[in-house]
Amino acid sequence: MRLQRKKTKTGESRQVGQRTLNGKNIATARRMSAGKPLRDLTEEALNGYFANLNGHEPARLYGLVLREVEEPLLRSVMAYTRGNQSRAAEVLGINRGTLRKKLKTYGLTDSR
Repeated sequence: MRLQRKKTKTGESRQVGQRTLNGKNIATARRMSAGKPLRDLTEEALNGYFANLNGHEPARLYGLVLREVEEPLLRSVMAYTRGNQSRAAEVLGINRGTLRKKLKTYGLTDSR
């Protein structure tokens, strides 16, 4: 997070944090992606990946893409279901045991 000084409506100066993603303001990135289907965003990300290979060959791309998508998917569904694994498994359409294994793989389990 980068900190910068901003003036408020009353003229006061205050320090605010600006969250960035690859050097871009996250709010700007969200506005740019708002309303786009996930498949379009995925294709754009993959095109960017290929454009930045700099002559290197891509390797194990399928696994890379799954890891990049699966972890935030699990985080979002677990937040949506407020940590209820049975409900999360139902939402995802997978077995609860499979969900538990995936949560463990990504270190998303509660340490109770």
